[in-house]
Amino acid sequence: MTPRLTVVEHPVLADRLTVLRDRATGWPSFRHAMFECAAILAVEVARELPVREVEVETPLETTRGARLSAQVVVVPVLRAGLGMVDGFLRLLPEARVGHLGMARDEAAHKPVDYYSRLPPGLAESWVFVLDPMLATGGSAVNALAHLREAGAQRLGLVCLVSAPEGIEAVRAAHPDVRIWTAAVDRGLDDHAYIRPGLGDAGDRVFGTL
Repeated sequence: MTPRLTVVEHPVLADRLTVLRDRATGWPSFRHAMFECAAILAVEVARELPVREVEVETPLETTRGARLSAQVVVVPVLRAGLGMVDGFLRLLPEARVGHLGMARDEAAHKPVDYYSRLPPGLAESWVFVLDPMLATGGSAVNALAHLREAGAQRLGLVCLVSAPEGIEAVRAAHPDVRIWTAAVDRGLDDHAYIRPGLGDAGDRVFGTL
């Protein structure tokens, strides 16, 4: 069984992802390209959101329309996930934002939790975890488990670049969670970095290389 995986195909997304992959891209351009990628992914993710029918007065007459009826929460995995938040809020400005902090243990290649701050109402909300790199899947699996324990029931995972190993890890732990990604790369190297990947997304988006 595979997770519900959507590889988003869009020419502008492909262009911006290439900017992110380019080692010559400086942090200002990297940050802006990540914002644009996240905004495009947000459009695709929002296709799943429910709406309610409403009556609205145009300048000329009364008509029927649709308004979003879902409460949305976005939860970036610190710190790289912060680079995707503004793209989502550009489309969904009423979304609430939680934060989960997980550091990478370079020896064990496993995440270490260090921070959690989540908004109320997770059980009634559509909750999307934002994590640019789905490598081993450890951070994503931990984040999803943490949110389930906090009451979240409608969960999705949004990434820029994913490795097959990470997708499989999410499948094993959370087979009901849908994944949106801009690309599925070849796999992981001996240091658990995605190849070809785009380097350390956190360092590149915040200029801490």
